[in-house]
Parts: sequence; structure tokens; C-alpha cells
Amino acid sequence: MATKVNVRDKIVDTAIELAERGSWEAVRLHDVAAQLEITLDEVRHHFREKEDVVDAWFDRADTAMLKEAEGAGFLELTPRQRLHRLVMTWVGALAPHRKPTRQMIYGKLEPGHIHIQIPGLMRVSRTVQWMREAAHRDATYLRRALEETGLTTIYLTTFFYWMRDDSPDSASTSRFLDNCLAAAETLDRAVYSRQTSA
Repeated sequence: MATKVNVRDKIVDTAIELAERGSWEAVRLHDVAAQLEITLDEVRHHFREKEDVVDAWFDRADTAMLKEAEGAGFLELTPRQRLHRLVMTWVGALAPHRKPTRQMIYGKLEPGHIHIQIPGLMRVSRTVQWMREAAHRDATYLRRALEETGLTTIYLTTFFYWMRDDSPDSASTSRFLDNCLAAAETLDRAVYSRQTSA
């Protein structure tokens, strides 16, 4: 008998497969249930609504990112290298299914979807918080707030860049991210060296 986790994962996998064949917009949970030969109520037991499947899909990227941070030598990297690796691991986890991922995001951005957009903002915030933890960022107070804002901006702009990047292994996204992180590092150094010398 399949475990709860297996059923949950299979629901996500099936929804993604159906989206690959058609579109995310056209995916219906009753079709997922039929494909898996389970009841719609069993799907509801794992997911309250279709948007929860989107969250589960992005949770996989969060998990991949956190596992990457546990790898040998990760803490020997510079702070900038850590953040680069974490963001690229996050998007890399979604790479096999870029089309449905892009459609999920565009669906969230449609006008009138406030009920989806507000939880989406919270999800971005959670991912950035875990990213900071994984990178061992320990700024406090105002510096932490500024760092979070900067990292959120870099993460989101990189994600949107990646959604349209067709370069091999997302090499173009990697360069874009590196440039963003380098600019943020330069700005941070300039601001805080001026404060300490004042």
C-alpha cells in the first residue's frame, strides 16, 4: 500500500505531467485522481485546492536548496558563492518542468487573483528566509532587513530571468545571478564601510 508521502508526491508528479502535455491552467484535480485511480476525496486529503499543488512543487525546490547547503565544502564557499549555489540549485530543481512552472507563476500574477497573490508573497518570503539560513547569513536589525529586501529582489529577478533562459544548463541565468550578487556585495561594502568610518 502506498504511503501518504508517496501518494502526495504522485499527485504532484501527475499534475505536472498533465501540465506538460497541455497547460497548467487546464489541469483539473479530478483528472489527476482518475490518472492515479484514486478518489477526488483522496486528493483533497492531501491538497485543499490546486494552488496547494503549486506550493508542494515549489517546496521541492526549497528541499533541494537546503540539501545542497548540507554538502561537503559548502561552508568553505564565500557568502556570495553560497547564495549563488543556493539560488541556482533552487531553479535547477524546477528545470525539468520549466513550462508548467512558468505557467504557475503567470497564473498567480493574473489580475484579480489576490487570494493567490498574498499567499504567494508569503511563500517568497519563506523561501528567502530558508535561503538566508542555509547561507548562514546572520545580519541583524536594519542590516538584516536591507539584506532580505536585496536578496528577495535578486531571487525574484533571477527566477523570472531563468523562466525565459534557454541556454545550456541555464548558464546565462548563472551569469546574470553572479552579476546581481556582485553588485549587491559592492553596494553592501560601500554602505557599511562608510558607516564604520563615520
